[in-house]
Amino acid sequence: MSRLDYKQAGVDYSKIDPLKIQAQQAAASTARNLAVHGLTELAASRGESAYVVDCGDFYLASITECLGTKALVADATRQLTGKTYYDQIAQDTLAMAINDIITVGATPVSVHAYWAAGGSEWFHDAQRATDLVAGWKRACDLCSVSWGGGETPALSGVVEGGRIDLAASCIGLVRPKSRLTLGDRLAHGDAIVLLASSGIHANGVSLARKLAERLPEGFGARLPSGAMFGEALLVPTTLYSPLTEALARHGVVPHYCANITGHGWRKVMRHSADWTYRIHTLPEVPEVLQFLVKQTQSDAREAYGNLNMGAGFALFVDAHDAARTVEVAAQQGIKAWIAGVVEKGKKQVVIEPLSLTFAGDDLHVRA
Repeated sequence: MSRLDYKQAGVDYSKIDPLKIQAQQAAASTARNLAVHGLTELAASRGESAYVVDCGDFYLASITECLGTKALVADATRQLTGKTYYDQIAQDTLAMAINDIITVGATPVSVHAYWAAGGSEWFHDAQRATDLVAGWKRACDLCSVSWGGGETPALSGVVEGGRIDLAASCIGLVRPKSRLTLGDRLAHGDAIVLLASSGIHANGVSLARKLAERLPEGFGARLPSGAMFGEALLVPTTLYSPLTEALARHGVVPHYCANITGHGWRKVMRHSADWTYRIHTLPEVPEVLQFLVKQTQSDAREAYGNLNMGAGFALFVDAHDAARTVEVAAQQGIKAWIAGVVEKGKKQVVIEPLSLTFAGDDLHVRA
């Protein structure tokens, strides 16, 4: 089998990111409109994972995110097992928004759903609809957020028939304001604490789908453990907000946070300032990602530059808080480890065990 990379799977960030930057530049000029409402933006939040507005006694954060193509994996695997898996990908969808909004120190409080189908008939599948609603509600309850409402358009001709695009918006409060984590306190010597992922999460799925097309058994292929490839891909994304709330209760306020999604470990250097992020300890890579990397013949740069490779979230904390952060994570059922340190220097991620470096110009997600 020939080598398969992320661009061949249809995802080319060099084509996507310029539009993001253009949009950020145009959006920045609209901040003056907040003055009409007696509000101001936190300009430093532009280009971060969530946008923050100063409301006086508290900050308001907001985010919109979509699931991506994981619904296609659920549909294909259902043909093999009979299960819909929409309760699981409902959690993935919410995780995309909630895990982003907590990066700025916000407590997520409300979500809205956007479920755009290729036709009205999609909603007529009772088991699938029931699973989607149940999974969405369960994820809301796990994160103590209110499900405010949503939109369920039937977009024949826009969305392919028999398919659905799942997305979520989320608002959160940074209260007290001292919980804000936009990186202004990031400092030399800060510890990098990484949080374990549950699997592929919802990034790199296009690559996994492309691989399935090449495998004789498709999503029914078996991993070394015997697990089915499709089902392993559908393990839900970890929800990290219960942990960030627990850290706040223990008096630990991160200096910065990064949700490791698209762009993989390059996201560790998402902050706009120049810092060197030196990684000395790697996580165990989930079996499904080991399988994906091996079968696509991805090298370390391709794998760690696009996939989470076992780390779904990064917390940058004062060195004195590092051990306590790991302990609180364990109490929440999330494995965490002190993986590295922030140093003065040029913007880069140095992954020492792999002799791999991502330079600052390897990541283009902000204007």
